[in-house]
Amino acid sequence: MTNSQKTQRWWIAPVLAGTLGLGAALGATAVAWSAGGKSEAARSAANSSDTLRQLELFADVLASVKSDYVVPVKDDKLIAAAIDGMLQSLDPHSSLMTSDDFKDLQSATKGEYGGLGIEVTSEDGAVKVISPMDEGPAARAGIKSGDKLIAVDGVSILGLPLDEAVKKMRGPEGTSVDVTIAREGQEPFVAKLKREIIVLKPVTSKIEGDYGYIRISTFVNERTSEGLNKAIDDIQRKLGGRLKGIVLDLRNNGGGLLDQATEVADVFIDRGVLVQTRGRRPDDVDSRLATPGQRLEGVPMVVLINEGTASASEIVAGALQDRGRATIVGMGSFGKGSVQNIIPLRNGSDGALRLTTSKYYTPAGRSIQGAGIEPDIEISAVRITEEQLNERKALFRGEEDLPHALDNESGVKRKPPHMPAEMPPVGWKESEDYQLKRAYELLAAGLPKRAPAPATRRAEAKPAKGVGAPVSGAPISPN
Repeated sequence: MTNSQKTQRWWIAPVLAGTLGLGAALGATAVAWSAGGKSEAARSAANSSDTLRQLELFADVLASVKSDYVVPVKDDKLIAAAIDGMLQSLDPHSSLMTSDDFKDLQSATKGEYGGLGIEVTSEDGAVKVISPMDEGPAARAGIKSGDKLIAVDGVSILGLPLDEAVKKMRGPEGTSVDVTIAREGQEPFVAKLKREIIVLKPVTSKIEGDYGYIRISTFVNERTSEGLNKAIDDIQRKLGGRLKGIVLDLRNNGGGLLDQATEVADVFIDRGVLVQTRGRRPDDVDSRLATPGQRLEGVPMVVLINEGTASASEIVAGALQDRGRATIVGMGSFGKGSVQNIIPLRNGSDGALRLTTSKYYTPAGRSIQGAGIEPDIEISAVRITEEQLNERKALFRGEEDLPHALDNESGVKRKPPHMPAEMPPVGWKESEDYQLKRAYELLAAGLPKRAPAPATRRAEAKPAKGVGAPVSGAPISPN
């Protein structure tokens, strides 16, 4: 990441924050601009009047609650709850962050923060696990992607806003917390976890015969691309010219920083579009382009994905798929195709606003929102029975099932639960990684050469001037 990119990411935030005080007027102007019939001034005045009337209604309700509610309530609590409600009505990923939350996020991007090492989202009033972080307390306790967390220290967290539920799981390093887990096909059980400082190791690697394996567990860390390059150096040093193929594992990677996603994709792609983000206005377009040159050129590549592959990791998978650089293997990804900007409020003293500001598109112009990335070769990690399939059909599947999820304007949807094209054989041990085994076998058998997908005009558009580098927020709260 260049110094200018770092500056842009955080420079754009206070500019946007400065406009929030004019939110009512800006909203009215936007509506007036798109309306028809009346003059611009008349439409603007009418909409401003409507906005003021609604604000007066809010003030009346606030006054009634303060004077007549059964118990006293502090003003800051009421206002924060009102803001939370407004943001939650927009989409699943816009939210108000407290000053502590904002500090935690800043620490996380530096690669270290306190917690349980788990990435979660909200589903039907419960806290759903997107993925446990590698080697974290949650992973060691056996918590899995898809589990629902329903109580903390014996107290139900069902129905709580996600930020409040996460706060109950946080605490000083070394302290313990009991988390009640609901898992498909089992009775709820309690896992005892010990809080610790989570040092993110976003990239790990190993050698398997003449093949290299690289796992990227998160894009939250600002050093993800740096770790990737070190992993490639290590593999090449050990194998040299004997390297016959590479596996890039993005399973259960909940996402993170947009800059890191594009830098990782750039490692394997020579020139051209990596991803494009588009906002609400026609000129809110930013095309991220690969730099000349690529690493491991000509080395066959498999990318592993699953239902926990989300956001920034979908950007990488989509870029490598569209550009014909890799074969995607596994199950369909989560389908989070939106980007959030983190906007500090009063320089962070009042927390920050996490606001969805754009959607992203693959090099071929595909919106991943709700649809996800479909693998080129579908392989399940576990065997699925007809009974289990019927149960899954009634359960949460991905981004499009979250409350207030944004639509995919092209109408593309994620595939509904179905019997996978390939599953492990009967008797396969779940402790053994069937998808990874098949990835090595596919590399050994010789992958078919992939042709790049044709880029659309949308993907070839020029970058807009002045567009900063937003944060591609995962559909998660890191904990």
